Amino acid sequence: MYALIVPVSAPFVLLATVLGLSWWEDHVLPPPPTEPAEALVETPFTPAAPVHLPDLPGVEVALTRGVARR
Repeated sequence: MYALIVPVSAPFVLLATVLGLSWWEDHVLPPPPTEPAEALVETPFTPAAPVHLPDLPGVEVALTRGVARR
């Protein structure tokens, strides 16, 4: 008899949990900020100018310098 109580009551427990969370969200949590719609639109992001990295010597130049030192 008691083995049937848990499976049968599970949907009602889940329903009570969802209803409780919904009530909690409506009554306990602070309300969302009330800003005008224009304030929510952000200015478009403009990336800064790319940084120019110094040119690295090629592989051939590095190998010839290494071989020339030997």
